[in-house]
Amino acid sequence: MRNRYLDLLRALAVVRVVVYHVTGLATLTLIFPAMSVMFALAGSLMAASLDRSGAPAVLRRLRRLLPSLWVVAAVFVPAMLLTGLVFTPRVLLWLFPVADPPANYWGALALSPIWYLRDYLWFVLASPVALWLYRRAPLPTLLAPYALLVAIESGVLVTASPVLHHFGLYFGAWLLGFAHHDGTLRRLANRVLVPTAVALGVAGGAWILTHPSPRGHDINDIPLGNALWSAAFILLVIGRAPAAAGWVDRSPLVSRLVTLVNRRALTIYLWHMPFVVLLTPMVGLAGWTDRDPMGLAVRVVLVFALVGVVTLLVGWVEDMAARRRPQLLPGGRPPARTVTAPSAATGGSDAAGSPEMPTSPPPAGAGLGADGPMVPVGAAGPAVAPGPRRADAAPDSTSVDLSAGRG
Repeated sequence: MRNRYLDLLRALAVVRVVVYHVTGLATLTLIFPAMSVMFALAGSLMAASLDRSGAPAVLRRLRRLLPSLWVVAAVFVPAMLLTGLVFTPRVLLWLFPVADPPANYWGALALSPIWYLRDYLWFVLASPVALWLYRRAPLPTLLAPYALLVAIESGVLVTASPVLHHFGLYFGAWLLGFAHHDGTLRRLANRVLVPTAVALGVAGGAWILTHPSPRGHDINDIPLGNALWSAAFILLVIGRAPAAAGWVDRSPLVSRLVTLVNRRALTIYLWHMPFVVLLTPMVGLAGWTDRDPMGLAVRVVLVFALVGVVTLLVGWVEDMAARRRPQLLPGGRPPARTVTAPSAATGGSDAAGSPEMPTSPPPAGAGLGADGPMVPVGAAGPAVAPGPRRADAAPDSTSVDLSAGRG
């Protein structure tokens, strides 16, 4: 069964990212450090995929990640080339962004969320070795990214590489996802986990308060405080995640929305920022400022509406990448199936296909996936077991910041 609590967390993280980029409210980054949560959930899923499939899980993760990016590139790269972007071999980074792909003056802001895919790609590539190290030396491996970040922030290690800096900032959350998948966090007694989370939260909070950025206490601008505060949040919110959360599905509307956002998280993430950039001056023409509550509310509604339209148009690419049947609006009731008694010709297998990946402690998606429940077989004959679950059947996840592409 899927852990709907983790699906709910991922959906909330995606929505929080969009609202933050529309409103710029720094408080949202403290209340819900969405990026680190998304990386932690993705790390848990990656560990589960590696356990099921081994090294091929890396290619499957990339297959899930890249097609939605290619759709964005097919639209925006030609537009940028026509408005000032010079074609060089670096443009090919839009196909496989191991570094920041080039953009022109307006594309740099509208497509700033691409940093997440860059980091995600590197974290996936590093995961086979990282998981091997984690299982042999858990604590040193978990502490390594935070030590790297301290070295960079203190000036001991000087680097201009954003990838290396983000390994320090976010790979710790990814590794905490490993700990979640392996059940390490769940096995920690409250007398250990809670004081550890409180200590990290106090240290992170103190650093944030004493190192404000030009935008105040926005943790996207305060890397060390961000990492510590997010680690505390993950320990409590994911480390004590319930094994199941059936209450999420008690409301058909909530259940459908959670599933929809999970299945389309990558599309929402990649497309919301262009609409934020487009609507900001347009709403200003109506006389609303960036801090006017009505103007902010209108922008939030319009951005979600436009993202909804694009999701209908191209969101099915995520289904294709996951090798699912394409749907315009996922999350509805599964179609009724007629099941007949197994015969010698079928060998008793379920010819209807296999359901999505299991997640009972692993999460339902790397930040971008959700699926429906398994449907019991009727009484037309002996019970038919569903086919084996795909190793990567749940989509992958993602999120961002208005100035630096973070969220």
